[in-house]
Amino acid sequence: MPRISPTSQLLRIFRITHLIRHIISGLIQSLVYPYFSQSTQRNMMKKWANQLLDTLNIKLHCRGKLPTDEDLRVMFAANHISWLDVIILMAACPTRFVAKSEISGWPVLGLLSRNAGTLFIKRAKRSDTLRINKDISEAMAKGDRVTVFPEGTTCDGTILNHFHASLLQSALTKDTQLYPVAICIGIKVEKLVEKPRTIDSSLATSLQQILSQSRIDAELTFIDPINTHGKNRRELARLSEQAIADTLSITVAHKELGKFSGRPAE
Repeated sequence: MPRISPTSQLLRIFRITHLIRHIISGLIQSLVYPYFSQSTQRNMMKKWANQLLDTLNIKLHCRGKLPTDEDLRVMFAANHISWLDVIILMAACPTRFVAKSEISGWPVLGLLSRNAGTLFIKRAKRSDTLRINKDISEAMAKGDRVTVFPEGTTCDGTILNHFHASLLQSALTKDTQLYPVAICIGIKVEKLVEKPRTIDSSLATSLQQILSQSRIDAELTFIDPINTHGKNRRELARLSEQAIADTLSITVAHKELGKFSGRPAE
């Protein structure tokens, strides 16, 4: 990622120290987080995430209409650039996430994710899709919002990877609102003249990149929810990826033709 305006060494040390203190605070909060009400959990998550963005000097710009607390059965389908996507979404609209099972065992991040209610999937085990879709449906039935990243991996932001449909099966449940969410990190939002800059997906490298910048802009666009009635999961995947691609003005890589009729595949 090209440098915008490198910060002084002293300022970087200050920011790193503040970041460590904030992460420790998050770990302490995560221990009691599961015992609070849903509304309190959302407030805790949103406040902690916004404070983390402030610490990293990331300016968040939100566009579109967000779901309200009265909206039940909400699912977000977002493009995936880096681990920052999770923090940005938490800061704008608290949600649970579907993540690879390996993260559960990571130091610090694993504990934070588990206590925050992350739903873990064993990606190498195809049969685990049925279980995770059941977990997603149960979470939404309780009023939790759930975010999936249908690309299945991170991308550099210049293209959009083909959306896999398997995790969108839960969106076919009655009355589910499926929001495509477009994420763009590192653009000059005020001028809208510079191309998006990407953040390295690895945690250590990306933190070095972030802390070397005086400011990073992140734009989050909540696109109008897709009417899931009468559609299958492949159609939902195609509609979601195209809505995000159009919003970000990028192309979809390895796009496959989806069927727009018939029952969803098992």
